[in-house]
Amino acid sequence: MFARGWGPTSAETERFLPAAWAAVLSASEDGPRSDPAMVAFDRSPAGEVYDAAVRSVVRVADARRRIRALGGRAFVRGAPRGLVGALAATAWPARRATWELIAYRDPPDRPREIDAASVRAAERRFPSLFQCWDPATRRLLVAPHTPCPILYGLRGTRAEALPRAMARVRSSPVARWVIFRTNQATGDHLVERAAGAIGPYEGGRVRGRVAGVPERRPGGHVAFSLTDPSGDRLDCLAFEPTKTLPRVAASLRPGDIVAVWGGRGRDATFRLEGIDLIALADRAEGQRPPRCPACGRAASSLGRARGYRCPECHRRFPPEAARPVVAPPEYLPGRYHPTPSARRHLHPLARSSVEPLPPVRRTRKYGGRLEAPSGSSP
Repeated sequence: MFARGWGPTSAETERFLPAAWAAVLSASEDGPRSDPAMVAFDRSPAGEVYDAAVRSVVRVADARRRIRALGGRAFVRGAPRGLVGALAATAWPARRATWELIAYRDPPDRPREIDAASVRAAERRFPSLFQCWDPATRRLLVAPHTPCPILYGLRGTRAEALPRAMARVRSSPVARWVIFRTNQATGDHLVERAAGAIGPYEGGRVRGRVAGVPERRPGGHVAFSLTDPSGDRLDCLAFEPTKTLPRVAASLRPGDIVAVWGGRGRDATFRLEGIDLIALADRAEGQRPPRCPACGRAASSLGRARGYRCPECHRRFPPEAARPVVAPPEYLPGRYHPTPSARRHLHPLARSSVEPLPPVRRTRKYGGRLEAPSGSSP
């Protein structure tokens, strides 16, 4: 909590930890779905402990061993799975951080009333706020839908702007509020991986080439496959609730170079959280007759597979002299995000559904193949 301070005495520790645990239990529901846990250390564990928890699977037994090895104290009621999250929280290195102001209601069952127009106005007035409103679904994203004491929460990249933004939100009475430093919108769970290196319940970012025509599935989902530079294949799925991603995925063509990020479940399907369009293959839409190099006139077709003839000088051209018709891509190179209401807690910060990538080089004047600059990465 504090950047500087001094450690407690052993007597103070022995009094504080049971009191802290009692406070956790008093604020926790006593039921089958409530399994509180608390972990305490003299100093924070290494950041790799946090990285392992947000990027892969950490077993409870491994978490217990790490806590003992670091001289920590663990408290748990019910199932012990909460120890993994508690351990990871103590190890958070805060390499990147955002802020959230939580406003509470009292009593907890007081009606939760929030004026949506005032929230949208606050987000416009303070550009450092993010994910307050979803224009695609017209959903307010600051209020939970559970019977908890929270009235609403405002997320932002600048802590000092949050109280000023709160003053502009019209709502039922705020009993108290506090600002938390958080890992929301940091993308901490994403790390570059090979397609074959992502195990069950693991996530990351994979770069590769689209290997086939995307497949539309019932419900509006879109599936496609890519192969990474080592030749490993990754089967990707863009879910309809993300709104943006299925449309972008459906526009892909074999040969497109993309980077995708997301994670696996138990099966091998990679659930997309975002798509980077890096370099696009040509979008051919048929052929047009060649132009005569002598007189500049467009040649006329002589029939199927018979070639072409210039109507002015009667010069003939073989069928393969036809010029391909290249269509513009539906989506330009850029980084495409889900609609705000479908973004996960750790989803990288995004102000809109698409962010531009570094410039790409177009090898022909219009519709040609796009190539990423040397040394660039998604």
